[in-house]
Amino acid sequence: MIGKVLPVLFLIGGLAAGSGAGLFLGLPDGSRGAVAQKDHAQEPDQNEMPSETDTKHGGNPELEYHNLTKQFVIPVVKRDRISALVTLSLGLETPAGMGEALYSAEPKLRDEFLQVLFDHANMGGFDGAFTQSDRLDTLRQALLDVARQVLGDDISRVLILSIARQDS
Repeated sequence: MIGKVLPVLFLIGGLAAGSGAGLFLGLPDGSRGAVAQKDHAQEPDQNEMPSETDTKHGGNPELEYHNLTKQFVIPVVKRDRISALVTLSLGLETPAGMGEALYSAEPKLRDEFLQVLFDHANMGGFDGAFTQSDRLDTLRQALLDVARQVLGDDISRVLILSIARQDS
């Protein structure tokens, strides 16, 4: 019998302790929700990459940097088997105010980028010392050409934000 009553007593005690702590630790002026919501609304979104319109760091105020929303995963095939997987995170340097156009064209851009990345993998671009600057410069230029075909010549650079290869 006590085994059935004890959990209920703990539940009631926990609710009472939580309510008491909430009342005790509340804001002194009694305005609980409004201040918390106001402060939260002023915080920047942690998922968005800050644009370069913030000139505190000496950047060009006419440029923005945009991360593509998902990583790219590229299989490296050797002798009809997947020998490695390469993951890349890419970003674009664009003129200010181009974010909406970029995000609306992102599916087409991702498709074109994937084709370039598959071609790069098939030519051996992700074999050996794949992070050598000449190999990455070739890849960046091919990605930039495709980005300009999709979004126009205003795209300044393609940024490789992260790259990793996992051998099997």
